[in-house]
Amino acid sequence: MDKKISRLRRATKTRSRIKESGKVRLSVYRSPRHIYAQVTSGDGSVVIASASTLSSDVKDLFKNAGNIEAAEVVGKAIAESATKAGVTKVAFDRSGYKYHGRVKALADAARENGLEF
Repeated sequence: MDKKISRLRRATKTRSRIKESGKVRLSVYRSPRHIYAQVTSGDGSVVIASASTLSSDVKDLFKNAGNIEAAEVVGKAIAESATKAGVTKVAFDRSGYKYHGRVKALADAARENGLEF
């Protein structure tokens, strides 16, 4: 199996568990240059909040978009917009990525700014 198929298999397994519980989900996608986060409803039909390194309000707060500092800024932004929408408890969907580096930085920043996992 190649790397992408393995990651998607892990992601599908996690997402099915979160969907069964019906919790609001904070999902993360990372590319080599950018990182994206969105909070979706329990069934996945509605996007409640979103933030990425391409967002206009976040774009000017860091120099490079593909590093830990940018992920922390996105984590803070997603937490603020989710709490503004009335969501404080979420299930963290790391999309099959290992919990380290940019994914961990985003999660820690979101926790520090009001989201509970």
